[in-house]
Amino acid sequence: MSASIVLLGGLFLFVLVSVVAAGYALILRPSAGSSGAGADGASPLIGDTRGGQGARALLVDTLQMVGKAVPARQNRTGAMRKRLAEAGYRWPAAHTAFIGLNTASAVIFGCIVAVVATNTSSSLGDMLLRGLCGGAFGFMLPERLLVSRIRFRRRRLRAGLPAALDLMILALEAGQPFDQALGAAAAGIRTTYGDLSAELGLVQMELRAGKSRLEALRHLAERNNEPELTKVSKLLIDADRFGTSLGPALRTHARFLRTRFKYAAQESARKVGVKLIFPVFFLIFPAVLLVTLGPAVLQLYEQLKIFTGAIP
Repeated sequence: MSASIVLLGGLFLFVLVSVVAAGYALILRPSAGSSGAGADGASPLIGDTRGGQGARALLVDTLQMVGKAVPARQNRTGAMRKRLAEAGYRWPAAHTAFIGLNTASAVIFGCIVAVVATNTSSSLGDMLLRGLCGGAFGFMLPERLLVSRIRFRRRRLRAGLPAALDLMILALEAGQPFDQALGAAAAGIRTTYGDLSAELGLVQMELRAGKSRLEALRHLAERNNEPELTKVSKLLIDADRFGTSLGPALRTHARFLRTRFKYAAQESARKVGVKLIFPVFFLIFPAVLLVTLGPAVLQLYEQLKIFTGAIP
């Protein structure tokens, strides 16, 4: 019985890891060609699968069909689209595909847990309850992956800001206008910070389309919801409103960002010693005790057994 439970548990973990990895690689992760800006500095529709081929396109189309068949509340549609945009998924059918991914994940995990429960329990109610718990877990899993993706993207946006500001300063001091400085900065960081390059390219596209600098910069802050990027947007808006020079303001802010990042890295390094207490105490310390005191305990046990056997 124990061997069958271990086998079923291993099968469940294998299917879990496979589904999560496939869902992330084929659905949640943007395509490699969309991580940076386009050839003209523009931001493409991140994750657009219109040019996709093979298994990925088939899977996305299937999830879109499932998402269209599932009723969704209208009051959550706008918030979910905004969260998907913050994660970098701005292609038109991303919301529908994400709903389909939620539904498919819930059904798959519910069925897996229900099948496993049939081998460990004979009660139909118990099997249905476990299946519902597995379905709830599968339904919440894409949401957790999306939150993790948003945090990871925000980290990448923050990391690329100092380099982008330096390139903008060089372009502005060379006499280029603001929109061309944005394009130069986007092109300069395209290979290292593709997400920020795409965002700057999108701002440049909005400026070329006739939007004001105030509106384009506000859209940059709203669609990413990253505090550091919002500060840069407000800095550029204030500089444009009051007519101050952009070069010194951006240079000061870039220096401030690097100082903050350095202090944050030093703080994280100092926290490592405290965080290592728990794995050392609960994992390494028991193993050390077992290795050092184990032979002594065994010898003491043998001596006591001999001693007690010698006493009549």
